[in-house]
Amino acid sequence: MPFYSQPKALHAFDAKSEAQKIAFAPISFQAARCLLRFGILDALDQTGGASAADIHQKLQLAGEPLSLYAIGVLLDMGLSMGLLWHEKDKYQLDKTGHFLLHDGMSRTNLEFVHHICYQGMFKLEESLLSGTPAGLSQFGDWDTLYPALSSLPLAAKESWFAFDHFYSDHAFDSLLPLVLADKPAHLVDIGGNTGKWARACCSYQPNLRVTIMDLPQQLALANEACTAAGFAERIHYHPVDLLDEAPRFVKGADVYWMSQFLDCFSEAQIRAVLSHTREAMGRESRLYILETFWDKQPNETAAYCVNATSLYFTAIANGNSRMYHSSVFERLIAETGLSISWQKHNIGLGHTLLCCEIK
Repeated sequence: MPFYSQPKALHAFDAKSEAQKIAFAPISFQAARCLLRFGILDALDQTGGASAADIHQKLQLAGEPLSLYAIGVLLDMGLSMGLLWHEKDKYQLDKTGHFLLHDGMSRTNLEFVHHICYQGMFKLEESLLSGTPAGLSQFGDWDTLYPALSSLPLAAKESWFAFDHFYSDHAFDSLLPLVLADKPAHLVDIGGNTGKWARACCSYQPNLRVTIMDLPQQLALANEACTAAGFAERIHYHPVDLLDEAPRFVKGADVYWMSQFLDCFSEAQIRAVLSHTREAMGRESRLYILETFWDKQPNETAAYCVNATSLYFTAIANGNSRMYHSSVFERLIAETGLSISWQKHNIGLGHTLLCCEIK
């Protein structure tokens, strides 16, 4: 990890400038989202530059009822944020604005933060003090986010699943030949969510049998999607709450799979889940863990995104989990009677795959 190991080489003026960006970050975020939401960035992209009056006319024709005043304050903040630049009376899309408009990762992250995190992060301070997801109250009276997923408002649900799937989906093509190299007969997907990985595995390897372990609410969504994909005979469902003291595990499978799953738990909870998995495994079973460790990210921006996601867990998801340093997982795996036989980094968008076996 070449970053975070020494002070930033910034002059005092530049450091103060960065501090001001932090102070006004919530305003910048909402301004950027409105520039996207009302089609202003798209209008500038299509026209190659336009005046505020031209944009006003174009948006009115498209049915967006923004006043010239509203367009003006957004455009000027767009200049200050580096999304736009100005030439005479025309606003032009700058490179950062181009990527905010066209880059899938940026849009996915922005919608996730807006619909899931933004309102709830106001209660981050309370969550840090209490160890509970105080910001989750925006969605109702829940202890954690996961049982609530199926009943979230549509925009929030879509943005959560889009965020969750965006990062894992980019890794699937690289992961399938690694995890299924030995042609296992039975794979158990622990925390399988909507069953996207289960369906990918069944498509990749004929005759593979998959069991998804998850909360009943999640299994209902997975069952619907997997049945629609034609895998009703090959994908089975095992309802379980892994935070129970003695959760009922599927025993003796060839492969156990956990993708972006253990980061949903505290260290103590991870230790318990790994211990229960170890008890369910056979001598020849393998456990594959896919995670985005912040210290294994390929660049500082990726680590920034991963560490920011930790605070989503703090304030919204459960109050006690995070995106971990890889050394924490290495220790917990060893403490639960497992060993890492091999590991591979930089899969997809910054994932690490750990292959574990019984000691």
